[in-house]
Amino acid sequence: MLTNVLGTELRCCCRDPLTGFYRDGYCRTGVEDIGQHTVCVKVTREFLDDSVFQGNDLVTPHPEWGFPGLEPGDKWCLCAARYQEALRRGVAPPVDLEATHSSAIEFVSLEDLKAHAL
Repeated sequence: MLTNVLGTELRCCCRDPLTGFYRDGYCRTGVEDIGQHTVCVKVTREFLDDSVFQGNDLVTPHPEWGFPGLEPGDKWCLCAARYQEALRRGVAPPVDLEATHSSAIEFVSLEDLKAHAL
């Protein structure tokens, strides 16, 4: 069983848009996932604008990668290190704790995740 940061079974983050490193809706990770796409967030305009400014364009669709482009309110599996960066810049989006993989706490403290819980 895959677990979330609360120690319970990992829930699906989102299937529309289809998210996750493995594009199965889950913020799970494996050896192929160098970015550790483990934090399930509900993106905000502020976060998306900051991401584009930082060089990580999450708005522009890239169908060749199965990426639809995100809009405020979409849920998405974010790289744990990117989430930590967003925290430092004050633009961290809300987190779905039940859909955030337990390994995310290697990068982001549980206290920070809980402070930004949906």
